[in-house]
Amino acid sequence: MNWELLIEIGGWIGTAALLLAYGLVSTRRLAGDSVPYQALNLVGGTLVLVNSYYHGAMPSVAVNVFWVAIGLFALSRVFLGRGPSKD
Repeated sequence: MNWELLIEIGGWIGTAALLLAYGLVSTRRLAGDSVPYQALNLVGGTLVLVNSYYHGAMPSVAVNVFWVAIGLFALSRVFLGRGPSKD
């Protein structure tokens, strides 16, 4: 399997992860501050970022850099005990 195909598949998986996260929060199946929601956003944003960079779509790269940064920040707060309770 070549890199181009892997990057394309990753981009589609990332897009699916972002849409799944949005759908789950919108239907109240996940909380916006939950680890699964933030993890879906982090993985999705990272995969879309790589795909966007590969294709030279710099506005999308910029959005996804911030998307990933926000996800990392939110997860770090949870794991460092400063975020929402894990109950």
